[in-house]
Amino acid sequence: MSEKNREGKRTARERLAEEREKQKTAEKRRRVLIVSASVLGVLGLAAVIGVVAANAGKDDADTAGPVVAPSGANGEDSLAIPVGDTGAKATLTVWEDFRCPACKSFEDAYRSTIHELTEAGKLKVEYHLATLIDANMGGSGSRKAANAAACAQNAGKFPAYHDVLYENQPAETSDDFAQEAKLFDLAKKVDGLDTSAFRGCVEDGTHNSWVVKSNEAFQKGGFGGTPSVFLNGTNIYADQSMTPAKLKEMVEAKAKG
Repeated sequence: MSEKNREGKRTARERLAEEREKQKTAEKRRRVLIVSASVLGVLGLAAVIGVVAANAGKDDADTAGPVVAPSGANGEDSLAIPVGDTGAKATLTVWEDFRCPACKSFEDAYRSTIHELTEAGKLKVEYHLATLIDANMGGSGSRKAANAAACAQNAGKFPAYHDVLYENQPAETSDDFAQEAKLFDLAKKVDGLDTSAFRGCVEDGTHNSWVVKSNEAFQKGGFGGTPSVFLNGTNIYADQSMTPAKLKEMVEAKAKG
């Protein structure tokens, strides 16, 4: 074998060795990158979990404390706010969320009829407050508005403030009701409600835990959503033929016995 051939083979072996060494180096680098990415992924997940935990802790802190029902609340666990004559033969049970657009639509359509029937002593209404939109869209406006409504109940102003909240409901994606200033501004629309007692109740979140418990009852109730409306146990919201006039006829018929 000539010297030239031997040199060629040696050079080829060296090139092969060099290539193998490059491959080993590349493989080591790839493994390091994989491990580094895994570590970063774990750290990133830990950071996300930390943020979620921190936020959950903050929310828990906002709703911690004893369950304080508003004045006059009745029903199981005192979770219903009653409106109307307790002796009325017809009972309308309403599960609602102050941020819920469908709840506003129901209120806008039926408000005057419900007022007419409750004022005539023919109907009593039991309002149950939920926080479905807070869970679906984020924020705390449902809970804070519900707490404020419970504070209004303490002052004997629930029906009027209830209506004002729906008449001034923000867009579903907006969390305006989470702002105490907004709740106070709306309280000014109800005679005698914007007092230091009402403001203190709202600022302290006096009924926050009660609202949480009410929402838990809603979740356990298996309702299809808000609003869920029942007349003496019959789901009238699911009745496609239901109208304010029909509701009035049903209530008046019940009143006549």
